[in-house]
Amino acid sequence: MESFFNEIFDYNFHCNKKLIEQCLTLNTVPLETVRLFSHILNTHHLWNARILNRPSEYEIWQEVDVKDWAEMHYENQRSSFEIISNANNFEKRIDFENTEGRLFTNTLQDILFHIINHSTSHRGQIAIDIRNNGETPISSDYVYYRR
Repeated sequence: MESFFNEIFDYNFHCNKKLIEQCLTLNTVPLETVRLFSHILNTHHLWNARILNRPSEYEIWQEVDVKDWAEMHYENQRSSFEIISNANNFEKRIDFENTEGRLFTNTLQDILFHIINHSTSHRGQIAIDIRNNGETPISSDYVYYRR
């Protein structure tokens, strides 16, 4: 399980890094792209914090300046790899409070997979936004990453 999560977090890191690099070259990053990618970063941070039983430093829809994306992304990745490397049971139950204050429990593997799935979903929305703003979005398909 550890190797699987290391692989898909590498994929996620690669795609997000390419997206950050693309956005840094744009004269103007579309507002919806800023909103959605900030959300990806914030929620990745939030899930890491929940797993580690720490407070989150960000709100889920807080906008992050594009120039700060790379550092935040790197820190999210570092924290996730630390979590994966130190996990001795991916079926471990994680208790957490959602953003509305409701209590839930999920396994570590559920949460780790959710981080990746959530990011992939919003990157798809970002690709549409970038295309709608006259640019060509990055390719983020997993099979292309594996080639």
